[in-house]
Amino acid sequence: MPIEPAIEPDIGPDVDVSPRRSPLAPWRSPGRLARAAAYVALGLPIGAIAFAITIALLAASTGLAVTIVLAIPFAWLLFAASRGLGGVERSRADALIDVTIVDAVPPLAAPTWLRRPWERVTSAARWREIGHHLLALPVGVLGFVVFAVTWCGSLALLLLPAYVPVLPDGTAKFWVADVGQGPGAWSLAALGLLGLVLIAPHATMLTARLQGALAASLLGTSRQRELAAQVTRLETSRSAAVDSAEAERRRIERDLHDGAQQRLVALAATLGKAREVHADPAAVNALVAEAHEESKAALREIRDLVRGINPVILQDRGLDAALSAVIARAPVPVELDVDVAVRPPAPVESAAYFVVAEALTNVARHAEATRASVSIARAGDRLVIEVRDDGHGGADASLGTGLQGLRDRVAGLGGTMLVISPPGGPTTVSVELPCGS
Repeated sequence: MPIEPAIEPDIGPDVDVSPRRSPLAPWRSPGRLARAAAYVALGLPIGAIAFAITIALLAASTGLAVTIVLAIPFAWLLFAASRGLGGVERSRADALIDVTIVDAVPPLAAPTWLRRPWERVTSAARWREIGHHLLALPVGVLGFVVFAVTWCGSLALLLLPAYVPVLPDGTAKFWVADVGQGPGAWSLAALGLLGLVLIAPHATMLTARLQGALAASLLGTSRQRELAAQVTRLETSRSAAVDSAEAERRRIERDLHDGAQQRLVALAATLGKAREVHADPAAVNALVAEAHEESKAALREIRDLVRGINPVILQDRGLDAALSAVIARAPVPVELDVDVAVRPPAPVESAAYFVVAEALTNVARHAEATRASVSIARAGDRLVIEVRDDGHGGADASLGTGLQGLRDRVAGLGGTMLVISPPGGPTTVSVELPCGS
């Protein structure tokens, strides 16, 4: 199982878990070294207890799974014991190696106790916790071996000249060599001193860090998982932004083709007729008047199109004034409340404008509402937008009411959008956009 660093250690002012260049660095904080040694040494007994409890309950639960009813109590005990053992390990890591592990197991959210067993079974964080307890024994054994060999072995070598005379034949047997009194014993004693001063402390600190990293990756939140989720969200936002831009391009193209272009074609045709009937002043005047009206209509449609791309009033006077103009054209009464002391960045302000404009368009076209309300406020680094109406509800982004386009626009800026629209109403569109501090 790969080991993922879950969190940054919560380090006190006098503790530094980063390795140092000095060979004697572990001895600069004897208390920290002693706590790391205790953490490694306790890993074996605690790991053995955790492994025994977990494997027994896991075997009982899986063995009785065919009966279901008999398996439920053991499964409940398994998850309950796992939570307790996980808490012990988090506390041990925090107290001994200054690593604060944030509990990754979310609280139970099922409304009834009958659904909570299934919620436990489907929780990945709870199974990672169980996986940690199963790995605790082999990891604890390896850690204890490193601890015992480096410390006890180094101490035994250091004291070798003192006790080698009382050994059988006055020699110590080391696999392929026998060492008696003399230079050989003193050479091994020097090696033992080196082990106590350098090898054992560094091995202990490294082992403690590795065991802490394993505990953090399985019992806490995983930074790699968080980064992967963030990358996924960013990719989704980028795709949504591209889709939103493409939809906006198609809308502009459609509006130009179906609106202003047709008006201009009609204007050209009318002027062509006027040129052909120049001998009849009355007909010419009528055609010129018609062309004049067509030109004014084309100008209105182009003005509306430009306003839809980037309203000038929004740039000059901000959301309150721009949305007041939108609300003045709305077919239903709308109450507007804008509480934004500091204007957000232009892209966010533009997105907020179009969110409200599109939401009110949906209200007019689909909601059959008698009134609506719009509130915009800045909360820290978020711009919060809420549009409500008293219509019949049932709004669904998949039905082509423009909500999906709004969601794409909001997602492209890293925001969130929530639509609450039960059948019968009312409908609430809530949007949050990041706008910096």
